[in-house]
Amino acid sequence: MLLKLFEAHGIQAVPYKGPALGAAAYGNLSLRQFRDLDILVRKRDVLSAKDLLIAHGYRPSVHVTQAQEAAYLRSQYEYEFLREDGKVVVELHWGVTPRYFSFSPDFDRLWERVTPVSLAGIMVWTFPPEDLLLLLCVHGAKHCWRRLEWISSIAGLVEAHEKFDWEQLMVQARALGSKRMLLLGLALASDLLGAVLPAEVLQSAKADRTVGALKELVRERLFLEMTERPGVFETALFHLKARERLQDRVRYFLRLAMTTTARDWTATQVPPLLSFLYYPIRAIRLTKKYGPSLLKR
Repeated sequence: MLLKLFEAHGIQAVPYKGPALGAAAYGNLSLRQFRDLDILVRKRDVLSAKDLLIAHGYRPSVHVTQAQEAAYLRSQYEYEFLREDGKVVVELHWGVTPRYFSFSPDFDRLWERVTPVSLAGIMVWTFPPEDLLLLLCVHGAKHCWRRLEWISSIAGLVEAHEKFDWEQLMVQARALGSKRMLLLGLALASDLLGAVLPAEVLQSAKADRTVGALKELVRERLFLEMTERPGVFETALFHLKARERLQDRVRYFLRLAMTTTARDWTATQVPPLLSFLYYPIRAIRLTKKYGPSLLKR
């Protein structure tokens, strides 16, 4: 088991989503479908965990040079690995969103709050339900809540834990600029799946008109069975509306435009001394890819 492998090498790991969420939200890991294993480690342990996975037959889907890896670790939040037999996908996380999304939880605090629980007879680390709920709502907003299963997980988690510290959760979400994302996830769980929420939480969701508008947009896409993912502009607009603070929206826009990615690095190879050229290369690549569709609007 990968968690035991990491533990044997001094790497603390938290199973994030996947079967661990099935156990937390439904009391049975078999009640939630998943195609990959999400494992969160401290950022300082990422490279050691990556080497262990490679040594045990897993291959990364993204290939970067040693010089690019530091930039990748700063701008991204996960490595995806595929086992040699093609049957298991592992997503190694050191964050929950890419840098451009501008959601920066206090990971030191998160790691201090993890607690051991039994998962299929094995003791594993997990987040307290309040922290997990917020992270799941941010994850859903990042993906524009394209899957009903994500909403079901929110409803199941709320139902499974009757003693949520709602006041502290709201304080934390407000401090991180993610209260609207939290309220949106909870409103969807309440409206679509009957999740029972405190009156003050429902009132806060109803008082935010943007939460209501985003909720209706999500409902429309879900029940129209739209199989295509939202385009880059629709996604960016959803992300911007899901943030309540102007500074987060500005930061999101600037980072989205300026943060280079593995696609930029592989599109054109430049010497390390000229790595600054990746910024205009990214601007050109995005213009070519999305410019024509923008002009049609």
